[in-house]
Amino acid sequence: MTATKKGLYRKEPLDYILLVLLSLILILILYPFYNAVLISIVPQNDYVRAPLMLWPSRVESTNYKFVFDSPVLLRSMATSAVMMVVGAIYNMLLTVLFAYAMTRPIPGRNFFRFIMVFTMYFGGGLIPYYLLIKALGLLDNFWSMVLPTVISVTYMLIISNSMNSVPSELTESAAMDGAGEIRILFQIMLPLLLPILATFTLYYAVERWNEWYSAMLFIKSVDKWPLQYALRKIISDANFISTQAVTGEYRPPTYGEGIKMACIVVTVFPLMAVYPFLQRYFLTGLTAGAVKG
Repeated sequence: MTATKKGLYRKEPLDYILLVLLSLILILILYPFYNAVLISIVPQNDYVRAPLMLWPSRVESTNYKFVFDSPVLLRSMATSAVMMVVGAIYNMLLTVLFAYAMTRPIPGRNFFRFIMVFTMYFGGGLIPYYLLIKALGLLDNFWSMVLPTVISVTYMLIISNSMNSVPSELTESAAMDGAGEIRILFQIMLPLLLPILATFTLYYAVERWNEWYSAMLFIKSVDKWPLQYALRKIISDANFISTQAVTGEYRPPTYGEGIKMACIVVTVFPLMAVYPFLQRYFLTGLTAGAVKG
């Protein structure tokens, strides 16, 4: 764009080319989700004729009725919601405390930092992990999906670097006024890092909302399943029903792909409802700790 005498900008040919390219990229990003919504609301015959459709010729709610009629769905949604709230608070509290400790001149700080980074590349394996959960008495327990996942080392390092960028004069003056470490952390550090804290809180919440692997390993009771694991079971049941249809006489009202897409919509919708309120924090939060000050 070039500025005119009136202060307005005149578009050049390159601007129109960039606009077209960005519009195409936007369509490529949005269409898969739009297509998933369409597949979840159209009959199977329409989906077979046109898997990639632009507009539904017929709309029905059979797939969503199948999903919400599942006796475990509402219970599993409540389990995932509690796990998301409790887990995100638990993760963020420990992440912030550890990140702050890494900025203080405590003995063995570099050793503990090395141990944390080491866990990013090496783990004990699945069998020792299972035996540990069993020894702690957490099998078939809600807390087996919350307690083992303590912090993300990547998030901790970024928050720690952000804390290092805070002027030391602020913490030194607070210490001279008699403030302790806890007060410095919660009244000085954290208010200055709200964008990055909001960003990683949402990331932790998304990870908790999408949790299913720990449930598959440790949870046997159906009433303790999280949402993702329950939806996995619903999809499996739908595929089984479809394969049992009698050709020419009986066709089930639901089909595997439609159920799968309905489950995707049910899973993503709560996150999409929260995302716009925290979007403005993302750019600031992700870049705040990228460079150590």
